[in-house]
Amino acid sequence: MREQDFVAGQDFLLAVKKQWTTHMYPALKDQYADAGPEDDVATIAAHMDTNTDYRLFAWFERHLQKMKYSGSYGLAPYHRERQDALVDALLEPLTPDALQLDEHFEQPAYYTSVDIHQHPGGVWSEPVSGLIYERGARTTTPLLNKSHRDLHDRFTDSVLGDERLTTEAPDILDLGCGFAKSTRPFWTALPGSHITAVDLAAPCLRVAASEAARDSRDNMVFRQADARHTGCADESVDLVTSTMLLHEMPDTARREMFAESWRVLRPGGIAVHLDFWLLPTPFDRFIMEGHSKRNNEPFMKALFDSDLPGDLRETGFVDIDIAAFSEADGIDPLNGQFWRFPWTRIAMMKPK
Repeated sequence: MREQDFVAGQDFLLAVKKQWTTHMYPALKDQYADAGPEDDVATIAAHMDTNTDYRLFAWFERHLQKMKYSGSYGLAPYHRERQDALVDALLEPLTPDALQLDEHFEQPAYYTSVDIHQHPGGVWSEPVSGLIYERGARTTTPLLNKSHRDLHDRFTDSVLGDERLTTEAPDILDLGCGFAKSTRPFWTALPGSHITAVDLAAPCLRVAASEAARDSRDNMVFRQADARHTGCADESVDLVTSTMLLHEMPDTARREMFAESWRVLRPGGIAVHLDFWLLPTPFDRFIMEGHSKRNNEPFMKALFDSDLPGDLRETGFVDIDIAAFSEADGIDPLNGQFWRFPWTRIAMMKPK
């Protein structure tokens, strides 16, 4: 397909998604405004499942994502047509140790059992998968548009501003780093820190290592590893981070990841995660549970159902702080006008 046709197709889908975000969602929320205090998720679902507006809203959410990835002008066919040139354009890592891939790596069954986000074949499955994921992530939050990276900058600022982080050049472990959207702001802000970033998907790690090389960063290690088994030494890092990882894991895996974070953190070290957890109203919960089904994210509801503070305390963490997070200026994270993810900052400390 021609470049201009691909760009036009993706721009059209983004414009429709903005309409979905700013018009269709508020119309549904206005209907919920008349709900009584006794209404719960099941009550709302019983009403909405036969509601024409909701069924149209749900159809658009499911099929806009499908067309974004797999349609005639979708991300997957566009990148597959150009696979050789795009993969060749990725730079070699800065040092031989900067990109640590395991040709015998076995993906967890929960990770390969579904095409998460409707990404055809999964983000781990083919050489261009990391590039597809990177391009797709630019429009995941439609109202941020070109400011999407600001979300990660804001999160990094919140972590570095945490008074519990007392080391000026902390050793950092970034879990589920993907193509380095979450890692990049840390290597930019902390050039003196050593950063290990792990992910299951080799194609994403190649994109991440290439970008670090372009930035001339030699303080990075990108490792193909499970967040439950990172390969880091005991008590070797001061800070553990993740962005949008917790809701991608089943309960047992998430708890094992918390235990791994505890193992690798030095006493007094902190872990800070950005994910989706705080849902102020039953309507918010209903919308996000529906999103998890329509977007092929099977473990999101399990995270909503979990006793997250209890799991963290049981692991041994203290000073747990869970708060709503604003992804941009002027957004009320507890009562947004338009559709948005329920961003939640989840922070904790390993006792000294």
